[in-house]
Amino acid sequence: MHKRLFIPGPVDVLSECLEKMATPMIGHRTKDASALQKSISEKLQKLMYTNNTILLSTSSGSGLMEGAIRSCTKKRAAVFSVGSFGDRWYEMALSNDIPADKFESPEGEKTSPEMVREALKTGKYDVVTVTHNETSSGIVNPCAEIGEVIAEFPGVLYLVDAVSSLGGDKIEVDKWGIDVCITSTQKCLGLPPGLSLCSVSNKAIEAARGKENRGFYLDLVRLYDQVKKNDQYPSTPSLSHMFALDYQLERIVEEEGIENRFARHKKMADKVRAWAEKHFSLFAADDCRSNTVTCINNTQGKDVSDLNKKLGERGFSISNGYGKFKDITFRIATMADTLEDTLDELLDAIDEIWELEA
Repeated sequence: MHKRLFIPGPVDVLSECLEKMATPMIGHRTKDASALQKSISEKLQKLMYTNNTILLSTSSGSGLMEGAIRSCTKKRAAVFSVGSFGDRWYEMALSNDIPADKFESPEGEKTSPEMVREALKTGKYDVVTVTHNETSSGIVNPCAEIGEVIAEFPGVLYLVDAVSSLGGDKIEVDKWGIDVCITSTQKCLGLPPGLSLCSVSNKAIEAARGKENRGFYLDLVRLYDQVKKNDQYPSTPSLSHMFALDYQLERIVEEEGIENRFARHKKMADKVRAWAEKHFSLFAADDCRSNTVTCINNTQGKDVSDLNKKLGERGFSISNGYGKFKDITFRIATMADTLEDTLDELLDAIDEIWELEA
């Protein structure tokens, strides 16, 4: 039985998108491939509210995260973490011999603009990394306000992990001053995993040109230069993903509408939050709750694994906690093309299995 996924990725994929994955191959060095890349870029610029250059990578979002922090950091990176994927930026820096410091918020709380300002006032850092939407904790960070702080320090680059939010929540890349904004296909964009993408500013590329040892496959400058030359990539891209992404972006931008998509995600998140506050409590503070994944404190000590087994028999799946929050929380994601009626069915099923009051 197919399980309808309410996990923070991968997500359910529309049959039409899966069909587009089966589009016959074209040469990746042809004019058709360049046209496909250009079409994707133009739609992504609308979705990301940016005029910056779009880059694609046949990797997970972690690939471009690693490429960004390695390519852009010449002095030292200030890594702000509100959970496991913020920690990942720090691990990537250390693994690539990039000097970095990690700044952690108290559990359930956001990265504040004041935290960023205090770090940057030291003059130690030329890069700041922030997780816009942290799936392990259900926290969304105030990236607009953080961007205003970073703008006070002209030599600092702003790198944002928007892997679990772009396409489900509004991210105004240019207005917020983001230099590299990264996402991947298997979450709010509603496609299978395997392709990541980012917007990259001229400021970031020019800074990266002065950095030695940027790596090879994930070198942002190499990707950028090839795209600027002929709308293609140095290595063979996943054309199947590109066909599906082009189709899905057309649906998002022209059919559903970008603002409508954001509103649908928020409406479903509001419904999950109301349900969670009735029966349990929410992990994230009330000023920083994600619109794509809700992290719920398991205050009743329920057996989530047993729940998932029984939900699976009804065709649903949710997530246990993640990382250090694994045994104290569980998560319900509402991403991509999930519909409110299906969410209602899920919540009713949990109420019945756990014998919660209606």
